[in-house]
Amino acid sequence: MVPNSSPLTLMAVHAHPDDEASGTGGVLARYAAEGVRTVLVTCTGGELGDAPGGVKPGEPGHDPSAVVAVRAAELEESCRILGVTHLERLGYHDSGMMGWEQNEAPDNFWNTPVDVAASRLGDLMEAYRPQVVVTYDANGFYGHPDHIQAHRITMAAAEATGIPDKVYFTAIPKSALPEFEAMMAEAGVDMPEETTATEGEREGPEFGTDDELIAAVVDCAPFVDAKYDALAAHASQTEDIFFLRLGRELFDRFFGQEAFVRAVDRTGAPVPEADLFAGLR
Repeated sequence: MVPNSSPLTLMAVHAHPDDEASGTGGVLARYAAEGVRTVLVTCTGGELGDAPGGVKPGEPGHDPSAVVAVRAAELEESCRILGVTHLERLGYHDSGMMGWEQNEAPDNFWNTPVDVAASRLGDLMEAYRPQVVVTYDANGFYGHPDHIQAHRITMAAAEATGIPDKVYFTAIPKSALPEFEAMMAEAGVDMPEETTATEGEREGPEFGTDDELIAAVVDCAPFVDAKYDALAAHASQTEDIFFLRLGRELFDRFFGQEAFVRAVDRTGAPVPEADLFAGLR
């Protein structure tokens, strides 16, 4: 047990509205139900998501300010469903997918100096003093610029403050991908490009995490319906949230667990873990 006078706190650092549900909806709901304080930090407003009516960025009628307003309301509903106790928005501008021309905008999250954004996140860590922090790996899970930047500022803030006892990266074990692909085929849904391209076909590593790197697998089965409903709350983005195309039955079958790589640990808790707070209670 690591002494800590603060209440048990989980902080999840995500890039856009809807990432909280797809990446950590299960653990947010589970730990909130257990009485753990859950803090969601959303780094951008998601300006480059779909506008109402499915209008894509760059198309006539795509108003980023309107997108932000819609997505903010959807994020609040997702947090209500998951039981998130505190929502913090850093308010940076969405940078778009890797290779988009918007990557070059000087005011987006991707181009914000890491130390500047990390200082703001560090202030939140000082305020909430989370024992456990969850974010993406160095590739941003699938190579999205804003996810990569969220990783960078989280690691910088964690190091600068020395506050979190444990830092985890969201992960999908590579051994689970064939089952996932089979379920997608069963549902008649094509696998997204980022999950099928090999290292030689696109920038960054292959999708998925080597099984030996998985340090924690958390049972979220009792909360998988909440995870699905939280994703569905982001109704303006459903065209791009391919997990929802599985339908509830297949979704429940695959997303009853969430896996993580353990990047920082000050507790000495042995792995594999079934609880992100192992060694802390």
